[in-house]
Amino acid sequence: MTESTAQRRDRLAAAAIEAAGADDFGADSWQEGLDLFLESLAESAQLNEIGIGVAEDGVVGDLANRLRIEAWRKAHPAVAEQEIRRPIVIVGQPRTGTTILLDLMAQDPANRAPLSWEVERPVPAPRTATYGTDQRIAEAQASFDLVDLFIPGFASFHELGAQLAQEDVRIFTSDFRSMQHSLQFNVPRYNDWLLREADMAPAYAWHRRFLQHLQSEHHAERWLLKSPAHLWCLPALVAEYPDAVVIQNHRDPLKVIASISALGASLREMTTDSFEVRDLAAQYGEDILLGLDRALEARRNEVFSPGQVIDIRYQDIRRDLVGAVARIYEQIGLELSPEAETRMRDFLARHPGDQAGSLKRYSFAETGLDEGEFRERSRAYQEYFDVESEELN
Repeated sequence: MTESTAQRRDRLAAAAIEAAGADDFGADSWQEGLDLFLESLAESAQLNEIGIGVAEDGVVGDLANRLRIEAWRKAHPAVAEQEIRRPIVIVGQPRTGTTILLDLMAQDPANRAPLSWEVERPVPAPRTATYGTDQRIAEAQASFDLVDLFIPGFASFHELGAQLAQEDVRIFTSDFRSMQHSLQFNVPRYNDWLLREADMAPAYAWHRRFLQHLQSEHHAERWLLKSPAHLWCLPALVAEYPDAVVIQNHRDPLKVIASISALGASLREMTTDSFEVRDLAAQYGEDILLGLDRALEARRNEVFSPGQVIDIRYQDIRRDLVGAVARIYEQIGLELSPEAETRMRDFLARHPGDQAGSLKRYSFAETGLDEGEFRERSRAYQEYFDVESEELN
């Protein structure tokens, strides 16, 4: 007998409850997205045996983290009193340099970026005394090392590491309103709901609870956050964090589409035996254009206060990354200390970033999309933000 969506959800939730040793999920906002995600997996994902395990283990892990955080919050009431003040939030289309900008700015001791190990294993709350030696660092790193075993070259294409900064899209997975799900799996119905229908306010409310938890026993001057996914829901971001400073990266959208198609293909390769890069590009192409329209709409509707958002172009990052960071600090009104700058340059020397040839790249022609059509559809965005067109290979 085929398992229904409700039965599958209840089975996975029960496994999470057993793993966490707690049964209070807090707000029930996670259920709508999870049900749609599970339905979409069954309809279209065509998962192989590994894919089924990856998807179900991911659901259980995300629900268990939610349970653990809620239980910790009950036991430690002071967590709810934590204030999130003037976070710096990096947004922009995928593959526009947001990750390296996050990693670099995270080298400043005044900036607190959520690290991968604490996002994956948030309970107990990280403590200052053991922040660099916590046993969960090694546990998380062992998991990341397995990724390159299953997807050779992936870590060179998109570097992974327990002590590298993690992006907000990973936090949103515990509320099941996350673009990570639709990047990793072929779930078009879930993706359409997420980008066009879902109320993102609950996801940002959960995001705040997560940050309160992480900072409750390990503080820094300010949060440094990042996710391309914010671009699709900027009003919800600003509604939750009205004092946020937003850094928006910009790059030729056609280069973005080809690059994100390669990343998505590398992820799908492990979990399904049936995918076509042209199908991926068709989805990502429409999603990217929607994100560009949302970015334009946010500016025209004056979602941001004067001086709240800073625009950075990909070419500026490629030419002089540390110089671009210095200009960001100047515009924000912060001091880039000599210590922070030295740490940033040392980080760049140790982490050269995306290495040519680490994974298969796709030319725009291989996406099967019409270059003229997509160039025209992105014209308003490129003209408004002065984004130059790049040569397409």
